[in-house]
Amino acid sequence: MTVPGKGYISGCEVCHGPGKAHSDSVEAAEGDEGKIARALEQQPIFSFSVNAKISAALKQYPIFHFRSNSKENAAHCLLCHASSKQQEFFEHSAHVAHGMSCNECHATHLVEAIKDQSKGDLSYPQGYFFQAPRLPDEVRWLHNSLLKQPEPALCFTCHGTIQAQFALTVHHRVPEGLVKCTDCHSPHGTLNRASLNKPGWESCVKCHVEKRGPYVFEHPAVKVEGCVICHNPHGSTNRMLLVRREGRQLCLQCHTAFHGQLGVPHGRLGFAPGGECVRCHVAVHGSNWDVNFLR
Repeated sequence: MTVPGKGYISGCEVCHGPGKAHSDSVEAAEGDEGKIARALEQQPIFSFSVNAKISAALKQYPIFHFRSNSKENAAHCLLCHASSKQQEFFEHSAHVAHGMSCNECHATHLVEAIKDQSKGDLSYPQGYFFQAPRLPDEVRWLHNSLLKQPEPALCFTCHGTIQAQFALTVHHRVPEGLVKCTDCHSPHGTLNRASLNKPGWESCVKCHVEKRGPYVFEHPAVKVEGCVICHNPHGSTNRMLLVRREGRQLCLQCHTAFHGQLGVPHGRLGFAPGGECVRCHVAVHGSNWDVNFLR
């Protein structure tokens, strides 16, 4: 495994501590610290470093397992991994709140990790046309953080509702392998809604840069509620991933003053109702020219 700033830390006893039977047979005069140091020095590793925090933990718990409750299981991993920015909110994450620990998703040993799919999930027809390049098998385990299953299959084992959304006609290319769940969400928790890596609309404009702005006339819904107030990021039957089938009905969720005035402009000139708002208000994400987003 890797610890930021400390390189590789390898060997069974980095996690489990010295073997208890062997440890008990060593003369007591050597002391716990000496037994730990001697055992760790004997490990066949690539490069070795161990900090005082790990040494102290090994002295207190010479060997452990992952058959405890979720909080205790996660605590074993966080002895090393809590120093990473990605894990600093894990104890307050939704996964912990639902009784999950690290070993629910990650394999503690390399041999347990399942190989990733090389061409995405080809059970989706689009998978044959949208194929993302993959890392070689021999290095993929490290880049995928020893996940027991590849994304998104691992996430779908719990998030079945989200999996159903990705099966809709229009969806982000997660099943095809072009996008991963962790590109938007942090499974270890953040301070943002839905454990997003970045707050609100900032997660979306990382890819959709043309919508970033800033604009002279901002659409408040985007900045306050985020893109998800109008769009379903996982999947929809609407070609623009809108949460409502008709765009005008989406607008009228907020702009209630125009109910019954769906003509152009707003029924005052006798036009038949049924027009889409974006036929005139084309710059719905924001405009540098018109306060009413007409251009």
